[in-house]
Amino acid sequence: MSVDIRKRIFDFIVENFLFGDTEHDLTPESSLIENDVIDSTGVLELVAFIEEDFEISVDDTDIVPDNLDSVATIEAFIKRKQVDAQSAA
Repeated sequence: MSVDIRKRIFDFIVENFLFGDTEHDLTPESSLIENDVIDSTGVLELVAFIEEDFEISVDDTDIVPDNLDSVATIEAFIKRKQVDAQSAA
């Protein structure tokens, strides 16, 4: 499941922010903000993708670099939100 989450995030970033450029040095730990991959508008697109694709709710307080600055932090954030949703059910 983890590989699937990571792949879906990578695919979204490559398609929407790198415009299909697969010849990049983006690693799971690469900062999307510091490497100019994503800007504030891109963050909103990323949040919409996360909410739709992973069926989780992203609160305004969740929209911070600690959750959304790299593929690894996005993946960890999604997993936490999924666990929280399962615990609440």
